[in-house]
Amino acid sequence: MPDKLSLLGLLPEQSVLVNASARDWRTAIRLAGEGLILGGAATAAYSDEMIATVEQLGPYIVIAPGLALAHSRPSPAVRRTGLSWVSLQEPVHFGHRDNDPVRLVVGLAATDHNQHTAALGSLAQLLGAPERMEELLTAPDAATVRHLIGNFDPEVPS
Repeated sequence: MPDKLSLLGLLPEQSVLVNASARDWRTAIRLAGEGLILGGAATAAYSDEMIATVEQLGPYIVIAPGLALAHSRPSPAVRRTGLSWVSLQEPVHFGHRDNDPVRLVVGLAATDHNQHTAALGSLAQLLGAPERMEELLTAPDAATVRHLIGNFDPEVPS
C-alpha cells in the first residue's frame, strides 16, 4: 500500500458539494456522508457512525481552524476508501474551543487504518497552506475544487 493516495482518485465529482447550507454540525456531517454515499465509498449507516463518534468523543474532528474531518472507524458501512467535500455557505459550530466555526467538512471513509492514515497525510499536505485552503473554500463548483486539487495532488501524473 502506498504512503499516499491520490486525492482525486478518492474524491469523485459527485462527492463534492460547494456552498452548502447546514443548520448544525450533525447536518454538516450528514452532507459529508451523502457525498460518500454518492461516490460509492459508504452506506447511509456510515453517516450515523460519524455522528456517533462526535457524540461519544467530542469535536476532536475539528482538526484546524474552520476544518472538520468527519470520519469513523472502518466498518461494514464502508465499501471502499473515499472522500467527500462540503464547503459551507455559513460556518457551523461543532463545539471546538479553538477551531470553530467550521467552513469545510471533509468526509473520510477508509477500509483500514493504513488507508485512513495515507488519506489523512495527503489531505494535511493539501490543506496545510492557508492560501490554498481559502482558494478551495471559495471554489464556485465541484469541477473547480477537483481542478485545484489536481493541480496540487502529488500522486497525479502531470
